[in-house]
Amino acid sequence: MASKRSLATKLGVVAGFERPDASLEQYPTPPELAAHVVHLADLQGDVEGRTVVDLGAGTGMLGLAAALRGPARVIGVELDAGPIETARANERRVGTNAPVHWIRADATRAPLCPTERTTVLMNPPFGAQDGNRHADRGFLETASSIADVSYSVHNAGSESFLRSFAADHGGEVTHAFAAEFDVDAQFDHHESETETIDTEVYRIEWSTGTDRSDSTGSP
Repeated sequence: MASKRSLATKLGVVAGFERPDASLEQYPTPPELAAHVVHLADLQGDVEGRTVVDLGAGTGMLGLAAALRGPARVIGVELDAGPIETARANERRVGTNAPVHWIRADATRAPLCPTERTTVLMNPPFGAQDGNRHADRGFLETASSIADVSYSVHNAGSESFLRSFAADHGGEVTHAFAAEFDVDAQFDHHESETETIDTEVYRIEWSTGTDRSDSTGSP
């Protein structure tokens, strides 16, 4: 297994959003954070040989990180057409060997019904914009319905909500850790060139996936 640092270096070529949409909270996941999350997932046996779904894939950072660690396939789900085109270009830059499929769809209503062991990776909206509070809830609902396990990035202070949500949807938080999320200025409301946001990453096991076989099925 390649090191976490090596993975982050390979992800350094991944381009971000050309025209980020503030209403969708389109902030690129930093390569170091993506490498950290995927490295942990790989150590837990949640990547190699599995279907990995990147919900709200943006330009593909998390999905492409997973694609470098030997999954059966990666599926990126993204609502915005522009970032999907960038993700395809990023796939060529990164040079992955695993099959990668990009689907334009709403991650909160993802048209997926995997029958095989599935891992969800996601950096959902934090709900920072007006009218967007609890935007991550829909992403978690999708994860609970299609995945055996998920890894997700949330605002600091989300532990109570995450544990409660997981318990209500047949899941259990097994790992949680704090992580810094560096955001470059890209919208008018940003007052500094770079801002560091305190975030938390959660691994949740979902009971909905316990009867899935290890064979690869259709989306």
